[in-house]
Amino acid sequence: MTYKLVIVGGGRMGSALAAGLLDAQWCAPDELAILARSVETRKELDERFPGASVFASIELVDVAPDTGALLSVKPDYAEGVARTIGAVGITRVLSVVAGLSTQRLEAAFPQPVAVIRSMPNTPVLVRKGVSAIAGGSHVTSADLDWAESILGAVGTVVRVTERNIDAVTGLSGPMPAYLYLVVEALIEAGVHQGLPREVSRKLVVDSFEGSAALLSATGESPEILRAQVTSPGGTTAAGLRTLESHAVRAAFLDAVAAAAERSRQLGR
Repeated sequence: MTYKLVIVGGGRMGSALAAGLLDAQWCAPDELAILARSVETRKELDERFPGASVFASIELVDVAPDTGALLSVKPDYAEGVARTIGAVGITRVLSVVAGLSTQRLEAAFPQPVAVIRSMPNTPVLVRKGVSAIAGGSHVTSADLDWAESILGAVGTVVRVTERNIDAVTGLSGPMPAYLYLVVEALIEAGVHQGLPREVSRKLVVDSFEGSAALLSATGESPEILRAQVTSPGGTTAAGLRTLESHAVRAAFLDAVAAAAERSRQLGR
């Protein structure tokens, strides 16, 4: 059996992408191979993705000339893994390894390999992910199209230069966590005001979903939509004034900057 794609790393992001790609029918289960080092992880992946093949190492995979790889491992292991998968003839790689440049990955392969770097976020699991891609020195337009076909099956894709990938890593990569923290805080705020937790959760989660849909559907700037909700001297104005006094805007600026800098550190 030869495979259309080998996902190297069956952790959170690798398994989320596998689930999204299979749900989108980007490939059939028997066209997908997943590599995982842990016996327990392999067992979980076998149960979660019936029909897909789960292996302990790339040497067990029947690699065809057009088989691509999706690299989803921790930065510390990525270069060693690159050497291993390059040795079996993989020539096209989509890397979702945080912080690791295409130049460093290219240098790890024993032969020229088309390396596309990306940073998707976890909503790929429900085909609502946001990803940015940037190509290395051996990448053609066909390679970028291939990478976009993978990530486009599970969400939105933008093409950027590699120097912008660290900024993407700081912004959209961790954004689900940023938003979940806000949701968590707002639910708690509703409970503090006397609402039952399940009611507060529904109000917050559905308001997030509706607000995002409105922002997307209208194409209006967030400033305009925020102004439409804010009556002079009203309740919203009072709440926003408190948020600004606590420097919430500055906290988000600092959070994105810190995450982007951490991405740069991982790549050094």
